[in-house]
Amino acid sequence: MVKPTALVVDDNKLNRMIHGKLLDVLGIKNRAVENGEEAIEVHLSGEKFDLILMDRDMPVMNGIEATKKLRAMGIKCMIAGISSHSIGPEKEEFMEAGLDDYHEKPLTVAKLLSLVSKIKN
Repeated sequence: MVKPTALVVDDNKLNRMIHGKLLDVLGIKNRAVENGEEAIEVHLSGEKFDLILMDRDMPVMNGIEATKKLRAMGIKCMIAGISSHSIGPEKEEFMEAGLDDYHEKPLTVAKLLSLVSKIKN
């Protein structure tokens, strides 16, 4: 069985490290980038992922804009928003950009397992 792959998109170095380690623990090959523009560039270079963990608030290109662009490019993998905004218009705007799922920070093994179970089915 091929192991799933994930892209972590977050401008916070500590969050990238934590999310990467959680993915490692679950045996998921992963790569991290610092903003939405880098996420677009990685996909334009031909890399493909089963899961994208997308932060909402980032410099250069935020998660909302990046999610919209990835969907417009035909990217069909699961994109999960990971943000400190748990309710209200911020969450709705992010979901409407094309997210498949949404979790509030901090990301935990339980939340990650929930996401991974959805991509394996």
